[in-house]
Amino acid sequence: MAEISTIARPYAEALFQVAKQDNLQEWADTVSSLALIAADPQVGAIVGDPHTTDTQLFDLFSGVLGGSLKPGVQGLLRTLIENGRLSLLPEIARQFAFLKNAHEGIADADITSAFALDDAQVAELVAALERKFAIKLRAKVTVDPSLIGGVRVAVGDEVLDSSVKTRLEQMRTTLTA
Repeated sequence: MAEISTIARPYAEALFQVAKQDNLQEWADTVSSLALIAADPQVGAIVGDPHTTDTQLFDLFSGVLGGSLKPGVQGLLRTLIENGRLSLLPEIARQFAFLKNAHEGIADADITSAFALDDAQVAELVAALERKFAIKLRAKVTVDPSLIGGVRVAVGDEVLDSSVKTRLEQMRTTLTA
C-alpha cells in the first residue's frame, strides 16, 4: 500500500496552487483547522461509523469551521469524504505548510534543548542556523532534560544533534563494536 505522504501529496499540491491565488495564510489556517478536526478521536469515531453519510460528515466539518467554507476547501473536503480519505487531512496540512514555507522562503526549525533557553540564546542560535541553512527559520523550542546537555535541531529532514545523550550513545556504540 502507498504511504500516506504519497497519497496526500497531490491533494496538498492542488490545494496550494489554488491558495496561492488567494490569501495563503487564511488557507493555511483553514487546512490546519481541518487537520485538527480530522485528528480528533471523537470525529474519527463518527468518520468510521458506516451509518454516517457523506453529507453528515461535510456538515460536521463545515459546522465546526463556522459554516462558510471557500469553494476550494469545500471541493477538497467533498473529495476526501467521497473517497474515504479524511484521515489524510493531517498529512495534507503538513505538506501544505511545507509548500507555503518554501514559497515564502521560510522553514520550520524544531529546537530541542536540555535546558530552557532565554530569548537572546534562541535568537543567537536561530541566526547561526539561518546562516548555515541559508533560509529564514521559524523556531519552535522545546525542553527535553533527557538530552543531558546541548541541543538537537531539526530543519525539514536534516537533523543536527549536538546533545550529550547522542554523543554518549555514539561513544557506547564505538566502544562495544
